[in-house]
Amino acid sequence: MRLPLLVFVFLMLSLNISAQTWEVGGFVGGSGYMGDINPVQPYKVSDMAFGGQLKRNFDGYWALKLNAMHGKIAADDANSSNPSQKERNINFFSPITELSLQVEFNLFNYFPGSLPGNGTRRGTPYLFTGIGGVVFDPKTKYQGEEYLLHDYVTEGVDLSDRYKRNAIAVPYGVGYKYNVAGNWNLISELGYRTAFSDNLDDVSGRYPDYLIYPPSFYGLDGLLSDPSGTEVSGRAGFQRGDFRKRDTYMFLGITLTYTFVSQKCPMF
Repeated sequence: MRLPLLVFVFLMLSLNISAQTWEVGGFVGGSGYMGDINPVQPYKVSDMAFGGQLKRNFDGYWALKLNAMHGKIAADDANSSNPSQKERNINFFSPITELSLQVEFNLFNYFPGSLPGNGTRRGTPYLFTGIGGVVFDPKTKYQGEEYLLHDYVTEGVDLSDRYKRNAIAVPYGVGYKYNVAGNWNLISELGYRTAFSDNLDDVSGRYPDYLIYPPSFYGLDGLLSDPSGTEVSGRAGFQRGDFRKRDTYMFLGITLTYTFVSQKCPMF
């Protein structure tokens, strides 16, 4: 899916549908991840996140939003309660930047910028989903040094056939909107993203067999693939990841928006 095309469709719909309101705002909160290194904690926040949005409200129930987000995700086997993960001893961190187009559905009739009454509410829970793209770049720290994992053979592929550091992502989640005063709205939101990649953390399948690679691959590649201190060549072909096909990341936080009300906005 090409994001420029989605943006074009968004703008065309906004111009051709009977105008209601524009809404613009900024987001602050946290980001997190679920995948091969954090398989069981869906609410674990890794780091701070921030973003912005441009939204078109078509009526009291439906809105279309162009959303940009940036954060950081991380996980470490050393912090796991699972003995197998502790022995594996892999860690990673990665910046994530997302651009998405989302549809929102309000459970109650809520129209930002209008006074409550005549069927409208001052607040409402809402659901959302959409389509977008995410850019990531997993890294690790080994003996105090930072390494870009994409540049090393940590699983069963060589550098000529490495994974892409961008992927399609499907956002979905819930939130609550509240009109705090006039045109100002405060929004709390929890949103997950299913990434069409299993490499947000550089962990996906099996340990590589370094016997099929040149002698140079016995060095740092092997240590980053298996920082447990065991011999990687002895683990060749054994499970390194959890074999789930996709990683997930999330954003949790609040957004403050300002509504620009059209002169043609109907009264409810």
